[in-house]
Amino acid sequence: MIQLSAKKIIFLSALILFLLVGFSGAWFAHVLLTPKKEMGKDQLFIVREGSTLKEVAASLERDGLVNARFPMIIWGKLHGYDRKIKAGEYRLNANMSPMEILERLRNGNILTYSVTIPEGFTVKQIADLLQEKGLCDKEAFLSSIHDAPVGKDGDIPVTDLEGYLYPDTYKLARGISPISIVHVMVERFNEKTAPLREKVKGSGMTMNEIVTLASIVEKETGSAEERPVIASVFLNRLKKGMRLESDPTVIYGIENFNGNLTREDLNRPGPYNTYTERGLPAGPIANPGIDSIRAVLYPSETDFLFFVSKNDGTHHFSKTLREHNRAVQTYQKRSRKRSG
Repeated sequence: MIQLSAKKIIFLSALILFLLVGFSGAWFAHVLLTPKKEMGKDQLFIVREGSTLKEVAASLERDGLVNARFPMIIWGKLHGYDRKIKAGEYRLNANMSPMEILERLRNGNILTYSVTIPEGFTVKQIADLLQEKGLCDKEAFLSSIHDAPVGKDGDIPVTDLEGYLYPDTYKLARGISPISIVHVMVERFNEKTAPLREKVKGSGMTMNEIVTLASIVEKETGSAEERPVIASVFLNRLKKGMRLESDPTVIYGIENFNGNLTREDLNRPGPYNTYTERGLPAGPIANPGIDSIRAVLYPSETDFLFFVSKNDGTHHFSKTLREHNRAVQTYQKRSRKRSG
C-alpha cells in the first residue's frame, strides 16, 4: 500500500484546490461574459425603486435574460453594483452578456415617456392621466399626495399638495415610485415660483392663499390676457368683503360631480362653496400655471366686481350689479339663440 508523505498530501490538496478555484473562476467568467442566446428579441425590463441586486438578478434569470443569477450577485456586490443600480424601464436582450446588462443597469440607460399635465388639472385628473400612460397606479399616486414629505416651508402644506403639482411636460420612467413623481412636480413648482418669492412676501398673502386664488383664476378663464383682469375682480371682492361666488370652487367641493351645477349645489354650505362662505375656499381647487400665479401677484388695476362669459372664451366685466345683470341678460339671450 502506497503511503503519501505529509508534504505530498499538502501539495496534492493545494493542486486540487487550485484546479477547483481555476475551474470555478473560468466558469464564473464564462457565465458573466457569455450571453444566454446568440440571437434574441428585445425585452422591456423594469427595475422597481428600492429593488435589491438579488431581486433584480432573480428577475433577470426568471425572464430568460441571463443563465444564472448568482455570478451576477457576487460580482455586483464585489464591485458595488448593488448600490448603483438605477430604477426604471430598460430595453434588454438575451444576446447581451450579464456584464453588459449590469453596466446598463448601473449607467441608468432607462426608457422615459413624455407626459403633459395641462394647466388647471386637479390631482385626481393627474392621477388618472399617469395611470392611463402606464406610469403609476392611480390610488398609489393619490396616497403619495398626502404622504410625500415635500413641504420645504410653512407656505407649502405637507398634507394636501393640490395646487403644487406644477403643470408641465415631464419625462418619466416606469418603475419609479409615486412619491418620486410627486417630488419632481413639486420641485418644478418651486423652480418656477422661486423668482416670485420676494413678491409673495410683500403681497400680504401667504403662498397658499396666492395658489388658491390662482387656481380659481385658472379654472375661470383660458384666456392669458384675461387672467390679470379676472384676478383683479376677485381681489376687489375680497377687499370689500364680498363673496367670490365662483362656480368652479363649488364644483370642486362636489364629489363625483355629474356636470350639472344646480341651485341646490350653490346653496349647500361647504368649505369650497364661495357662494355661501366668505373669503377664499379651503385650499387650491386645481394646479395653476405660472401665468395664473403671476396674475394674482400682478393683477390689472380695475374697479370691476363682476364678470360674465360671452360664450366665446372671453368675459364681459362690470363695475356695478346693475351693469352686470344687463350683461347677463344680453349674453344669456345670445346663448339661447345659438342653442335654438
